[in-house]
Amino acid sequence: MTEITLTNALILCAPDEEQSHQRKDVFIKGGLIAELLDAGTSAPSGDVIDMSGCLVTPGLINCHHHSHEHYHKGRYDRVPLELWMNYVRPLKPIPVTARQVYVRTLIGAIQALRSGTTTIVDDLNASPVLQPEMVEAALQAYRDIGIRAMVGITLFDKPFFRALPFVSDEFPPELLAKLDGVKATPALEILDFVKGLAKTHHPESDRVSAILAPSAPQRCTDDFVRTVRNVADDMDLPVIMHVHETRLQAVTGQLFYGSSMFKHLQALGFLKPKTQLIHAIWVTPDDIQLLSDTGTSVQHNPNSNLKLGSGLMPMRAFLDAGVNVSLGTDGCGSIETVDMLRAVASTALVHKLRGDDHTRWVDAGDAWHAGTLGGAKALGFEGKMGLVAPGMRADVTCYKLVSSAFTPLNNPLRQLVYGETGADLDTIIIDGRVVMRYGKLSGIDEDSILSEAQEAHAELEPFISAAEEQTAEMAPAYARIYARCQALAIDPAVLPARFPDLK
Repeated sequence: MTEITLTNALILCAPDEEQSHQRKDVFIKGGLIAELLDAGTSAPSGDVIDMSGCLVTPGLINCHHHSHEHYHKGRYDRVPLELWMNYVRPLKPIPVTARQVYVRTLIGAIQALRSGTTTIVDDLNASPVLQPEMVEAALQAYRDIGIRAMVGITLFDKPFFRALPFVSDEFPPELLAKLDGVKATPALEILDFVKGLAKTHHPESDRVSAILAPSAPQRCTDDFVRTVRNVADDMDLPVIMHVHETRLQAVTGQLFYGSSMFKHLQALGFLKPKTQLIHAIWVTPDDIQLLSDTGTSVQHNPNSNLKLGSGLMPMRAFLDAGVNVSLGTDGCGSIETVDMLRAVASTALVHKLRGDDHTRWVDAGDAWHAGTLGGAKALGFEGKMGLVAPGMRADVTCYKLVSSAFTPLNNPLRQLVYGETGADLDTIIIDGRVVMRYGKLSGIDEDSILSEAQEAHAELEPFISAAEEQTAEMAPAYARIYARCQALAIDPAVLPARFPDLK
């Protein structure tokens, strides 16, 4: 059983506690934090790592990203979600090998670790045809690098293009026939595969595990949503689902269900604890209360939402209502980074644009809580992750304090949130194992992997470009649908999520 002692460390306090400057020794055993004792009061044991001059923090929890988008990094800008998302889910899949998937997955995992992330949730697209060896390649990448990963294979039983209003009106019949003719693995078959995966890779017992990721209400039939919910309840699995990311989706809810998608999901019995609704931007006060009443979490991706122009989640309103908020980065096709420090900083900054009462602004503590304890609660690990404390899983990050970000040291939490870039990361421990020591990753050859990823992209780029050209066939129809939905009114109770255009 692995034992590690971090000696003479400054421990980052919980966001709602006063920072102590008493140095501690952190005793880690069997993947858990066993004890925190005043420095020097007990003999260190196992692998002893001197943390003098370091700040020890809980690792960040990235509750949402898409590893299948990593080869698309940097290709798109100034495009809203509905006009963009098909580029990363092309009709004709990019012919990747299992090795290319392995390397692709590590691109994000490397940046995740180097931004202080110890847990990452991967909403992994395996459509249209499930290839188990590709999923296994992603799982192996996470095993090798040492990060805690929860992989949800994207689940939906309606084609993506059928998840929008007015499709039959705006798509040419020949294009519709072509789209409907795409062969795909049946959704229930993919769900059965995920169930089998979760039996041997469960989040409670495995560092790399499977969870459930139904894509969105409008991309799933009601019966399929109920089926996924039953599987989650039977197997005690976390669930993630995209809901009301854009104004167009708020319109879609009204047209498809006669209500918000939140209310529709509640009618299906879907809203429960250990369930995260990703984005949750276009909401009414009634929607917020519904999520509070059911113990459902919302999952905030500030940087992706900003880049796609989707809008700003009403985070303070959620917090005031007692709704748990977690954080994520989203995929590298929409936002070029898996950097959770950026996501935390953006959360603490951008929400200060909402409201004139500065006492209600989201602050560094709120943002850090969402990126640690909020993520732990959303995934069903409340009391088990998100703090450096006895009994917690030993997922910790250690930052050098002799650095520009922390000099002079006034408030470690604020300086970490607003000033740290990841450059000062020294050591990372996950599940009681050292995955970074003195700034060097121990599970992989980082330089070699990144070089291989660049070579893989060069091989795949012609296929990506060809797929983008095919996807462009749908662009005029999507643009017309987008314009029609923009012209439709939405529930006036929906909280404002965007600034009006300047005239």
